[in-house]
Amino acid sequence: MSTPSTPVTDPTPHDRALTHARDLATFVEASPSSYHAAQEVARRLEAAGFERLDETAAWPSTTGGSGPAGGRYVVVRDGAVIAWAVPTGATATTPFAILGAHTDSPGFKLKPRPSVGREGWWQAGVEIYGGPLLNSWLDRELELAGRLVTADGVEHLVRTGPLLRVPQLAIHLDRAANDGLTLDKQQHTQPVWGLASASGPAGSDVAGTAHGTSGGDVLAELAHHAGVRASDVAGYDVVVADTQSPRVFGAHDAFLASGRLDNLLSVHAGLAALLEVAGTPDRPVEGAAIPVLAAFDHEEIGSESRSGASGPFLADVLDRVAAGLGATQEERHRQLAASLCVSSDVGHSVHPNYPERHDPANRPLAGGGPILKINANQRYTTDAHGAAAWARACARAGVPSQEFVSKNTVPCGSTIGPLTATRLGIRTVDVGVPILSMHSARELTAVVDPWYLSRAVVEVFRG
Repeated sequence: MSTPSTPVTDPTPHDRALTHARDLATFVEASPSSYHAAQEVARRLEAAGFERLDETAAWPSTTGGSGPAGGRYVVVRDGAVIAWAVPTGATATTPFAILGAHTDSPGFKLKPRPSVGREGWWQAGVEIYGGPLLNSWLDRELELAGRLVTADGVEHLVRTGPLLRVPQLAIHLDRAANDGLTLDKQQHTQPVWGLASASGPAGSDVAGTAHGTSGGDVLAELAHHAGVRASDVAGYDVVVADTQSPRVFGAHDAFLASGRLDNLLSVHAGLAALLEVAGTPDRPVEGAAIPVLAAFDHEEIGSESRSGASGPFLADVLDRVAAGLGATQEERHRQLAASLCVSSDVGHSVHPNYPERHDPANRPLAGGGPILKINANQRYTTDAHGAAAWARACARAGVPSQEFVSKNTVPCGSTIGPLTATRLGIRTVDVGVPILSMHSARELTAVVDPWYLSRAVVEVFRG
């Protein structure tokens, strides 16, 4: 007698959301800096069969009937990355469907001459990057991460693992701390990472030059982790990152807490969506648009760099893709006029302890689906047509959506959306996921919302 087989049940939406959240956690852990994030996006895409292109080399063209139709490509510029998949049958006027996001997060960046210290403590000299919640970085095990460039021009990614901490002053020494903590941005934010008494001459603050007896030499420590000689390091871009792992928690696994959700959450959602719609080398993407993931650096400090949204990176890539499709200038204008950019960044969920800080009528909740960001002064670039396009995408994906607008007495921030719309003239809509603790070292999202966002982006990419 045969035994009955166990019925196979499809995963529930919450199960799918949990799977997505855990992969997001893995992505965040691999991406302590914008440079790591860009390389991790490229690594995942290359593993799926995307071809990595070099900006200094010739790109595939339609000459002789070969690619890019049906091709899948990725290019990295510093801490930014752009990837796209050209559908079979694409023409010179096939529009782009773009998901724009950013790879950087508020925090701290290593200064020149970073080896400092006092009173027998080794410290690292850091500069504030963007607008972090300073108190959230206190009393955490932190690491240094970024890139070193050696004298031969070779770039080396580096991360130290747990190394530093910004220690808070004990309440016994500041009895008014709970009445209003004030941190001096220079005096109180320099992390400790060693003791002079543990290495180097007794009583010295900063001495020595080699790992093992580094004596407080931050660059020697970084060079050791990168596997290069400290004397060969000619330049560096290094930030401070939290080392605590992302964590799913709460009743019914409702929450995900993690560093750098702003804005690796959106980068990951776009990456997951692109991998889903891009097909395989044997079965290339078919669709009405060219899906593009554009993840920029330096959004938190204004985007004005060669790898930021105010720079030429996206325009350069779209120009070269259009040229590969044989587009004339006239066709290029028609292509952009028919394109859509979805600028995705995190937004504010209603805070249960501060409900008065939110608009009385528009009150997005974590777990309620992605948000459409609206601002009368175009700090967000959503207009009526963009809102309608986003509503169609959410409806096709079967995900809920919400609207966000700031309270009149609480000015909102901005995103890459207005920059992209201004530079390229592409209709752009600002969206995101509602979170708590934005710009904290550790932010909070509902588990379901990143998955909801990726579902909607899939529909955007399908055109």
